[in-house]
Amino acid sequence: MNVIDEIKKRSVHVDKAIGELLPITQPEELYKASRYLLDAGGKRLRPVTVILAAEAVGSDIDAVLSAAVAVELVHNFTLIHDDIMDKDDIRRGMPAVHVKWSKAGAILAGDTLYSKSFEIISCIKTDPVRIVKSIELLSRACIEICEGQWMDIDFESRDDVSENEYLEMVGKKTSVLYAASAEIGALLGGASDEAAEALYEYGRLVGIGFQIYDDVLDLITLEDVLGKVRGSDIMEGKKTIIAIHALNHGVDLDIFGSGSATTSQIDEAVKILEDSGSIDYATDLAMSYIQKGKTKLDILEDSEAKDILLAIADYMIERLF
Repeated sequence: MNVIDEIKKRSVHVDKAIGELLPITQPEELYKASRYLLDAGGKRLRPVTVILAAEAVGSDIDAVLSAAVAVELVHNFTLIHDDIMDKDDIRRGMPAVHVKWSKAGAILAGDTLYSKSFEIISCIKTDPVRIVKSIELLSRACIEICEGQWMDIDFESRDDVSENEYLEMVGKKTSVLYAASAEIGALLGGASDEAAEALYEYGRLVGIGFQIYDDVLDLITLEDVLGKVRGSDIMEGKKTIIAIHALNHGVDLDIFGSGSATTSQIDEAVKILEDSGSIDYATDLAMSYIQKGKTKLDILEDSEAKDILLAIADYMIERLF
């Protein structure tokens, strides 16, 4: 099985539905800004997770395609606002939304995506109880994403961030939308509460593993593959699991929080983190979360969709940008 092919096979349906559910209408520039990142592509892992969760509980794409689009709109809403907060001018190799349409325009584009996502999911024709549960899941995910982002910003001014705090932060900022995607797909696909909750845990655990390994990739991936400056997390002073482990073990990184560094300084910092075991520690921790997430799928009957969900979990720590 080629997991990328299986993702693409479903993502083409998501792409088509985005065009139908979020047409470019008046005011035209608002909707162009809202569609900008969506039209640029992306892996569509979250909406595909919605679809696969439904398939894994015996349903099909038609039952959840609108919900898959809603999840992708929320994801892109967070990307637009993240780029504003982080002052990142590039996204997916293109100028960020706030660069092309100003900060005010980008905020409005993000808010439009956020609002439209709930309109879309509320209009799905299925059991009203399951729709309400899905709306609750998505709204709770959005709240936790904001909480996680606040924690991440707060960490920048603190030197005493613990590993548990970091894991809580990424659980909210990153993994909660994977978790909600999996449970929404299961719920709208007609799953039992037990199966839906298991799929939520699958998404939550795999999402945490994804983010931990994303921090690893920031250090070990070449810049032309990474698509951004290598080692940017260190230079920005981000309290990743790698930085926390290193600081707890007395590792001194001259460029930590420096804001800038030469290529040779970054290479030296990576070597120090490799020698201290911090990178290996983060990699092993990411793999442990992925494995725990995969076991949550034991509740499901064997199927192609289940196999793909398992393969996506592995892809989280095997991928390159």
